[in-house]
Parts: sequence; structure tokens; C-alpha cells
Amino acid sequence: MKQMNLLQAVNNALLLAMERDSSVLCFGEDVGHFGGVFRATSGLQDRFGGERCFNTPLTEQGIAGFANGLAAKGLKPVAEIQFADYIFPAFDQLVNETAKFRYRSGNEFNVGGLVVRAPYGGGIAGGHYHSQSPEAYFVHTPGLRVVVPRGPVQAKGLLLAAIDCPDPVIFFEPKRLYRAAVAEVDEGFYQLPLDKAEVVREGTDITLLAWGAQMDYLSMAADLAEQAGISCEVIDLQTLLPWDEDTVVASVLKTGRLLISHEAPLTGGVGAEIAATVQERCFLYLESPIARVCGPDTPFPLALEKHYMPDQHKIFNAINATINF
Repeated sequence: MKQMNLLQAVNNALLLAMERDSSVLCFGEDVGHFGGVFRATSGLQDRFGGERCFNTPLTEQGIAGFANGLAAKGLKPVAEIQFADYIFPAFDQLVNETAKFRYRSGNEFNVGGLVVRAPYGGGIAGGHYHSQSPEAYFVHTPGLRVVVPRGPVQAKGLLLAAIDCPDPVIFFEPKRLYRAAVAEVDEGFYQLPLDKAEVVREGTDITLLAWGAQMDYLSMAADLAEQAGISCEVIDLQTLLPWDEDTVVASVLKTGRLLISHEAPLTGGVGAEIAATVQERCFLYLESPIARVCGPDTPFPLALEKHYMPDQHKIFNAINATINF
């Protein structure tokens, strides 16, 4: 075991994957000698050479298209989009090509093994072009997997699983936690399942559900609730597509209440899909309406970032309202 932050865990996962499998390649804007804007690929070019870790031109559509071609030929490209906000020029390639490769060929060819890494979310005073959470756009796309880790242990295990996954994976990394989240991480090779949520705290009165950086706020809100005599079950969804319906439903059947939190705007967010599914499967067991604590339906504001983002106080207020409905 070794103390690692989330950024170091990502770097370690990439190093192990490249050591283990010569078909794994890393590329993107400034990922080579510079190590990427956040240094997630530091040292990889020195270790594996410029043929396996290299810079690309500033063209996200080109990065995604190049990754499609490499994966279709049997390689395992790990492409970095410098910020998730920049993923939209690549949207056509990812949604119309990456996601549909296997389907349109009748399983004759595919791009399994393709991973797109992207730092996402707010909390670093990055303004509206460096703080967005675009996961819902991709969760609407059959043929992809969408994964968001909450900490170093999860980042390493989920990324290693994503690289070995037979489906293409969009891997969003919560950049607010890159250096803030620290944990003891196994230095060896391990993988975590890409279709399983984790119950990180058991409780009886209400289920709290989130992913990525929101898990910190969920845990703090659960502590506040505990002081008020409310027992919270806390779940990290981890994989948003496919999402683990059974674990969430089992929890809600036990607690009778559900609160979902995400940074992305409320309307059309992943929380809406989860709420719809849970009410279909748990309707007669619900003690109150399903609550959502999310970003407002506005562009991400630089000056008002703290007011925009859901935090433990907003979540705690929603817990109280749900319990006292």
C-alpha cells in the first residue's frame, strides 16, 4: 500500500496498464513530456517512449477519431481530453462512431478497449469553460460506459478495468479531488467492477446517492444528519452507464426515501433518470418524494461558484425536508 492522491492513482494505473500490455497507448494535448495539464501522464513518455505516449494537435474531434481507428485495429488507446468542457468538438465521433461501432457491424468489429479520460466538474475557480459536468450527454448514448471515481482507490481500480473493458468507456475524473483526495492505495494491479455501485455507509432513514466529488459533500451531510438523529445510507454510483439499479433499489426499499446529488444542472441530469426508475420500482415503499440537490439551470458562474455547487448544507436541508415531508 502507498499513500496516493487521485492524480497519482491515475498515473499509477496508466503505468501498470502500459507495463502489462504493449497495446495500451496514451495520447492527447500536452500529455507527452509535459505530462498533461494536470500531470496525470507524467513520466510515461520517458518510460515507454514517444510511440506509446505522445502529444496530439489541438483537435478533440481528431483525438477521438484517431482513438476510434486505433481501437478498431485492436490497440487500447487511452485518449485524454484536456478538460471535459472541451469534449464537445469530439461529440460526433464519440456518439455517432465510438458508441455504434459494434452495433453497425453486427459484431464484426468494435472499439472495445478505447478509454477517453477527461477532468470534469467545478471547485477550482475555472469559470464556465473549465468547470462543467457533461456526463448526462453520454449517459443518453447506448454503446458507451460512463465512469466517475470518488477517490484514489476507485480511480485506479476503475481505470484499470476500463482499459480492459470490451466496451468503450468515458472516464470522468473529478479534478477538484486530483490533489485533495488522498488514500492508501494498493501498488499492485487490481480492478473494480464497472457496473456496481458501492454502499459506503449503511443507514435506515434515507438513501443518499451521488458520484465523484459530490461524495465528499454527501458524507459531510450524513454526519450532520446523524447529529440530528437521522440515519443515512450513502451510495457511490461509480458507473453511470450502466448504473446499478438493483443496489439503489434495495437501499430505497429499506429506507423509503432517496436523495440524489450531482453538480450538473437539474434539468435532464442523471438524477432525473435515477428518480424515474426508482419511483417505478419502489413506488409503494416511498415515504416522500425523491429529492434532487443539483446545480441550477444556468451556465457555470465563476464569481458565484460556491453558490452554484451543491454542498453539505444544501444536502442537509434537503434531507430534513424529505424526512419531515
